[in-house]
Amino acid sequence: QVQFVESGGGLVQPGGSLRLSCVPPRTIIGIYDMGWYRQAPGKQRELVAHITIGGGTYYADFVKGRFTISRDNAKNTALLQMNSLKPEDTAVYYCNSYPPSDYWGQGTQVTVSS
Repeated sequence: QVQFVESGGGLVQPGGSLRLSCVPPRTIIGIYDMGWYRQAPGKQRELVAHITIGGGTYYADFVKGRFTISRDNAKNTALLQMNSLKPEDTAVYYCNSYPPSDYWGQGTQVTVSS
């Protein structure tokens, strides 16, 4: 495995919740700050949230109060709990280190629609 692998996306109604998971590539050794990113159709990829090794967090304004990023240092994984989802949250979500490495995965599609 040479890239990040994301899972947990799907179709959800507005106001619903999803939990995304991330497995890092085996080629990256050590523990590092991690981030979740997203890319909507026709838009550039953007940072959603990141978390430091010590657990410090940052959230983009458009997800504050709705999304929660967490991590398991023992497994070097990151999670993104997404609540109160809106149609504008529809995008492909990616995890990566923060700042991001070259090991982008395929992402997981999140679609928020009624």
